[in-house]
Amino acid sequence: MKISVVICVYTEERWEDIRAAVRSVQDQRRAPYEIVLVVDHNPDLHLRLKREYPDVVVVENTHQKGLSGGKNTGAEIATGDVVAYLDDDAVAEPGWLEALEEGFQTPSVVGVGGLTRPLWATGRRPRWFPEEFDWTVGCTYRGMPTVRAPIRNVMGGNAAFRREVVGEVGGFHTGIGRSVQGRKSRPLGCEETEFCIRLSQRRPGSVMLFEPGAVIGHKVPVPRMGFAYFRSRCYAEGLSKALVASSVGTEDGLSSERSYATKTLPLGVLRGVGSALRGDLAGLGRATAIVVGLVWTAWGYAVGTARLRLGRS
Repeated sequence: MKISVVICVYTEERWEDIRAAVRSVQDQRRAPYEIVLVVDHNPDLHLRLKREYPDVVVVENTHQKGLSGGKNTGAEIATGDVVAYLDDDAVAEPGWLEALEEGFQTPSVVGVGGLTRPLWATGRRPRWFPEEFDWTVGCTYRGMPTVRAPIRNVMGGNAAFRREVVGEVGGFHTGIGRSVQGRKSRPLGCEETEFCIRLSQRRPGSVMLFEPGAVIGHKVPVPRMGFAYFRSRCYAEGLSKALVASSVGTEDGLSSERSYATKTLPLGVLRGVGSALRGDLAGLGRATAIVVGLVWTAWGYAVGTARLRLGRS
């Protein structure tokens, strides 16, 4: 199976991160068929990468600025059987591609997502930060499967799809997710969620698979370890979920979120309170963060839904 690895990049501020990501792909036990670097409307970075990597496919994003446009460009340029996406601030473990390929052995599987671990800038998780909300920093979170299993959608920074299906269903929607990359943009997301649901709706019987053996580490800088970012990311997720529900329908768009909100999060609160009673006072911080995260996400969803309704009226 030929696997094309696509890494979407946008700023020279992440130069060393980009180099680490590329190196981790080059060092895979299962060599990639090709590496495609998609540069998001940054001519200087494009030229620098062309010089740095003469043996890598370096192209400019030919679609709307943002992550979705970059992913679509990568899928169009790639020539492998499978397109694997890796974040530009992530590093893949040596068996990453090997594990992703293993997940595609069943013909009905059209997408495979792996396990993403946080690489905290300080070397340790903030004590108040609940594992149930690791998705706010782009990582696998408590509540997801721990073994290989079908899932509704994969996480975009560690995912692979059969190349032909990406174009077949129209690619990633540019109106969802980070349409304006950079520090000042709102930390929206969910472009891969909407894509996976739309793909499953248009291709009944298609399977998205979680493969815990496909492991990457995702870097979490200090600003994203603070409570202010946590809250803003939760609110932005709510806005994004409103867009997803509008695109694919509320039933499919919120199916996983219902279980997460009614089962995973209450258990997380109880776990935090229990830890506090056993002497770990940070458990109260984790329990509080779960409640705040749920409220802020729900508020973002309500605001996003209201805006969409007003826009249609």
